Amino acid sequence: MRVVKRINALVLTGLALWLIGTSIAGAAEVNVYSARHYPSDQAIYDQFSKDTGIKVNVVEGDVNGLSQRLQREGTASPADLFITVDAANLQRVKAKDLTQPIESATVNEVVPANLRDADNHWTTISLRARVIAYAIAKVKPDEIKAYEDLADAKWKGKVLARTSNHPYNVGLIASLIAANGPEKTEDWAKAVTGNMARKPQGGDVDQLAALAVGEGAVALTNTYYYARLKGSDKAEDRAIADKVGLIFPNQDGRGVHVNVSGVALTKGSPNKANAIKFIDYLLSPTAQEAMATKGTSEFPVRAGVPQPAGLPALSTLKVDPLPLTKLGELQADAVKLADRAGWR
Repeated sequence: MRVVKRINALVLTGLALWLIGTSIAGAAEVNVYSARHYPSDQAIYDQFSKDTGIKVNVVEGDVNGLSQRLQREGTASPADLFITVDAANLQRVKAKDLTQPIESATVNEVVPANLRDADNHWTTISLRARVIAYAIAKVKPDEIKAYEDLADAKWKGKVLARTSNHPYNVGLIASLIAANGPEKTEDWAKAVTGNMARKPQGGDVDQLAALAVGEGAVALTNTYYYARLKGSDKAEDRAIADKVGLIFPNQDGRGVHVNVSGVALTKGSPNKANAIKFIDYLLSPTAQEAMATKGTSEFPVRAGVPQPAGLPALSTLKVDPLPLTKLGELQADAVKLADRAGWR
């Protein structure tokens, strides 16, 4: 009897150890390489973990460094997901054969086809519109209606912009190539360069701040920078927004240019099922509202979700329907074109 009990005890002990080992080896987790660095993102990740029990492990870095790391690691990479801004960045990761299709009914239902990869290797999780900001003291909003108007001689010495090789401007130029062709777009870029009030410099907030103090009259900016200034708890930020207005260009034509924050599923994802759950959560009403109203002030991609404060609902605007995969395809052409135009 004692022998039997001893054997049973050993069996139970072995079974317990096996279960513990299995639990450790199969711990519920998802590994994210992210080129986004917003505290609000971490809050969303923490809520996902709380709701699902799936731990989110995040490695942050710049998009090029993370892309190179993913390429070095190949299918042995621990990464399940690659998150970054700009559709062209997502297309480049796909072009390097580092991603695989996202099999998700939520993605197919929530995200319009032009806002995701044609093969579903990546999808948009939020949107940002690139618009024309203007100094309220100097410009009436009906004076400029399209991106193309920035080339008009009336804006000589009045245009502000960051450098042409920044993804925000590269994406816009790529969209203009798609709409107007390379020759007309190069003529446009040369004229805009000639109309600049100063050498391209700084970020989008710097352009808005310059408008507020009377330097220049119009500038290119992403919408969320304005929204953050307007909703800031700092009086000096709100003072900038009070002196600046936004024009959503080309409402009589193709619509305003948008770009994305997006997520791609890595080719060797070791936690694929958890990764899909995480993508679905990022597209949930809860996460979408958090991005729009509690974090980055980007536009939600899911319809019917509250919009960022201080901005019109994107659903009320005409948006360029260009498939965003084209931004990746035309990226190199856009960079070369801007260089030839002298926009540095």
